[in-house]
Amino acid sequence: MSAPSLPRFFSHQLLVAGSLRLEGDEAHHLSRVLRLGAGAEVVLFDGSGREVVARIATTGRHAIGLVAEQPVEVSRELACPVRLAVSLPKGDRQKVLIEKLTELGVAELVPLVTRRGVVQPGTAALERLRRHVVAACKQCGRNRLMAIAEPRGVSSLARSQAGGLTGWFADPDSGNPSLVAAGTVDAEWFAVGPEGGFDREEISELVAAGWKGFRLGPTILRIETAAVAIAAVRAAQILGAH
Repeated sequence: MSAPSLPRFFSHQLLVAGSLRLEGDEAHHLSRVLRLGAGAEVVLFDGSGREVVARIATTGRHAIGLVAEQPVEVSRELACPVRLAVSLPKGDRQKVLIEKLTELGVAELVPLVTRRGVVQPGTAALERLRRHVVAACKQCGRNRLMAIAEPRGVSSLARSQAGGLTGWFADPDSGNPSLVAAGTVDAEWFAVGPEGGFDREEISELVAAGWKGFRLGPTILRIETAAVAIAAVRAAQILGAH
């Protein structure tokens, strides 16, 4: 049986050959949800880019003992990192956002604090987002976790450009072409504002720092739709160039 077809679990331990242990939610998922028993094979990944095939040795109420083969580096990442700063939507829409961005290979998500934003993520909310990343990586096969950064304001983001790369922000009123029409975009950051968009002062800050606005089409998109559209277009551009 090939490794990609086996059930995948996230290991908080650094992967090594030999004995490993799953605890907490992952142990519960293995034993109580999937009802896997001794002798079954699974794939473990630790978020560092490596994975390993492991055989279940012992099962218990709170912990699973496994014997692992030699870990291997298996990259399913885009050749160029895609980073998105997003003013988070409400409720379950956050889970959809995280799931789709993880599947599309986004390297980092920064919760963006904006004047019109209605979600101000705290510590508990960030941890919930990171759990969504783990679940999405288990499903899609990524071995590196999409990073969930600490929240940042627009002023901080505007200053974050590095290496002369251009930052781009979604703006339905922009006179610049869409990402597709512009061709391959060399960018460090993409930004999506809240419902109602960035306000004039925020747009002025971004433009003053060298950021460029762009359109995503003739309609007004929800936050998560805009972010997923950007990630999909950028992934296609990267894959087409490599």
